[in-house]
Amino acid sequence: MSQPHAGSRPAIPRVALLIKTQIGPGRDMLQGIARYVRESGPWELHLEPRMQQFVEGWEPTWLHTWKGDGIIARFETDSVLQAAKRLGVPAVDLLGSSREHVFPYVHPDDRAIGEMAARHLLERGFKQFGFVGRPGASWSDLRFEAFARTVAERGHQCSFLEVRDFRDLAEQWDAFIDRTARWIANLPKPLGLMVCYDQLGPPVMQACRHVGVAVPEDVAMIGADNDLPFCSICNPPLSTVNPNHEEVGYQAAAMLGRMMAGEAWPTQPLRIAPRGIVIRQSTEVAAIDDPIVSLALSMIREQACNGLRVREVAERVPVSGTVLQRRFRAVMGRSVHEEIVRVQLKKAQDLLRETDLPLKVVAEKTGFKHQEYMGAVFKSRLSVTPGQYRRRYQQPAGLHFDPGRSAIEPLPRASRAV
Repeated sequence: MSQPHAGSRPAIPRVALLIKTQIGPGRDMLQGIARYVRESGPWELHLEPRMQQFVEGWEPTWLHTWKGDGIIARFETDSVLQAAKRLGVPAVDLLGSSREHVFPYVHPDDRAIGEMAARHLLERGFKQFGFVGRPGASWSDLRFEAFARTVAERGHQCSFLEVRDFRDLAEQWDAFIDRTARWIANLPKPLGLMVCYDQLGPPVMQACRHVGVAVPEDVAMIGADNDLPFCSICNPPLSTVNPNHEEVGYQAAAMLGRMMAGEAWPTQPLRIAPRGIVIRQSTEVAAIDDPIVSLALSMIREQACNGLRVREVAERVPVSGTVLQRRFRAVMGRSVHEEIVRVQLKKAQDLLRETDLPLKVVAEKTGFKHQEYMGAVFKSRLSVTPGQYRRRYQQPAGLHFDPGRSAIEPLPRASRAV
């Protein structure tokens, strides 16, 4: 660290941040770094936002003459790694996948992430499993190994689909969906499926839809990273493991602070335990072996808020209405009508929390048709009126709400909610 002039204040450490801020995990890491700096700083932070830093052969030219005291980075390319080495300052790696482990690193515990996702699906009764991942990426490999090992301990196998051309997925979007659709179509159902990170959720769900496979009734899907935009654009919203990236950033900053103060560089990586499962609709179901019930559930999830009636469900399944009701109640623990109302109620709750739509419009958009009927359902099931629910749960201005999270109380037997 540069020395202060006589009589001046101590020099403020200058720290470079080379972090992928275009996606949620990188922004969460920045939040953790900022939290540490607020508590223990100040630091002068130099953030490199350009994506070129993750293209082999490119390095930021400002590093050649930069007079700094430390670096926190995702060292994804050898060129940036060597540039950091030449500076000779303490650095902390947020990726830990380079062949040359020059710097100590802090990273989510990827084995724990894979195990947590597997247990989440096992708890829902699944016996068939799949994983979509990127071979050669250490974090994906570790998540897959732990996921497959955890289900194998229960006597189950796990199929694997390789993601090719990982960095060029946008250009390969349709080809990837077609290949994924063929893979999913050939797997036994019901299936518990993990994608190695949330960005794969949208194309994999589209692949399911292309072959008429319902999520979550036929395939319950979970991702990792809690990258909210990607989870939210999935239909239904994607459940995910929260790896605790904010804590990764915080601990990386704390480690760098100790190193810049003269402490010895750690020789062992620091792995941060995941925070937990963020349950959304993509896994809000138990494994359902009855194809008639699965078909009815899929129809209800897609059309309940369009005013779907029980007789319409019965007309579109290849059994009588009486048989449908008997089989549905045996699996779900409730009637077809009760399930339709449950889906409508959940959508109404979401709209009341997330929007300022008039109650009459909320009722129309959720299939209740009449505001009075919606009010009666809220009163009987939640013991509050829709207006009271909105005032109780709607976030104050400026606070962020996660629209994928469910606010319904835990449901009996097959279907679960947060």
